[in-house]
Amino acid sequence: MTNPLIVLKDVCKTYPTASGVFTALDHINLELWTAEFVAIVGKSGSGKSTLMSVITGIDQVSSGEIFIGETVGEKVQVHRLTQSELSIWRGKNIGIIFQFFQLLPTLTIIENVMLPMDFCNAFPTRERHPRALALLTKLGIAEQADKLPSALSGGQQQRAAIARALANNPPILVADEPTGNLDSETADSIMQLFAQLVSEGKTVLMVTHERDYSHYFNRTIRLADGIIEPANLHPEGTVRSVQHA
Repeated sequence: MTNPLIVLKDVCKTYPTASGVFTALDHINLELWTAEFVAIVGKSGSGKSTLMSVITGIDQVSSGEIFIGETVGEKVQVHRLTQSELSIWRGKNIGIIFQFFQLLPTLTIIENVMLPMDFCNAFPTRERHPRALALLTKLGIAEQADKLPSALSGGQQQRAAIARALANNPPILVADEPTGNLDSETADSIMQLFAQLVSEGKTVLMVTHERDYSHYFNRTIRLADGIIEPANLHPEGTVRSVQHA
């Protein structure tokens, strides 16, 4: 691997408040690589969720640049996309997994998984149901396909949410505290699943407070007050990258 998949250059994110400007991200420089499993950690208010939001384009940077793509000449300039362009690009390139699942309650599990394919028109209509069922089979919950989310356990709902995130075969998965509401056994199985996806070539970025999962990660990025802690930096001031053969 010669080029990073995700590059952040001097990224800042500020918010106006009654007491003045709050800096959520303060001149972040970061490189993330294909098939990395990266933990984003830090105390509440450290900027980790904001970092995920600007990488996915859910939130726009105040200044700086974000490039995503394996080939330098074809990298998408996320910071320059319009909202409509972002929606289409994100749907095809990033799978987002939320802590509270956010499955639509009136749709069956398989309909939830098919939804991103319908939105992005990523696969022919006749292929969407079989693809969704194949993903649910891979995640071990095919028998739950025709049930509503309320009929599933928390672990099953999280697996359904992961299947939905994988629907359009995105190269990047972003997970915000995906194990926070799960028992330890179910959480471990979810972490093993993420590790398997990384071994298959996915890049997984995960916000987490958990400290027992460090052995799963290629790298841990620690944030404090919107700044990446120096332990994560080279002497030159850039974030250490994991090299892949």
